[in-house]
Amino acid sequence: MKFIRSKQPVAAPASPSSPVGRRGLVIGAGIAGTAAVAAHALHRGVVAPPLATTAKVAPVEGEGYRLTAHVRRYYETTKA
Repeated sequence: MKFIRSKQPVAAPASPSSPVGRRGLVIGAGIAGTAAVAAHALHRGVVAPPLATTAKVAPVEGEGYRLTAHVRRYYETTKA
């Protein structure tokens, strides 16, 4: 079996870490930024308001549904 050498120079393979390395850097920076924001939010100690202040009181008789101007306008637009 004979091997024939070509006279054209063979191009060196591209550095395998170049494109992937840049992408990895961008992805890593994004992950690090997200982690920093999450850590900051956790460190601030965001506390939910007490449940008693956020609970809605049941409507008293007559304070439920109200036919207001914008509701009437909506009903007018839905008529065929």
